[in-house]
Amino acid sequence: MDYIKLSIKENFIKLDAAMKLAGIVSTGGHAKNVIQNSEVKVNGEICTMRGKKLYKGDKAEYNGQGFEIE
Repeated sequence: MDYIKLSIKENFIKLDAAMKLAGIVSTGGHAKNVIQNSEVKVNGEICTMRGKKLYKGDKAEYNGQGFEIE
């Protein structure tokens, strides 16, 4: 899988915001739903916390698309 590279200036970004930034979901509500429905993986494991903090090097996947924080 090719991962979209997301550059952040802060120390971390929350999962739902990162999904919107990567263009994998169109709205925060959509991100919330797919995260709570156990459809998102962070670093290879299912994640149901939409406020999960992602740091540089973390990877997330949803619906055949993925992104990596850099």
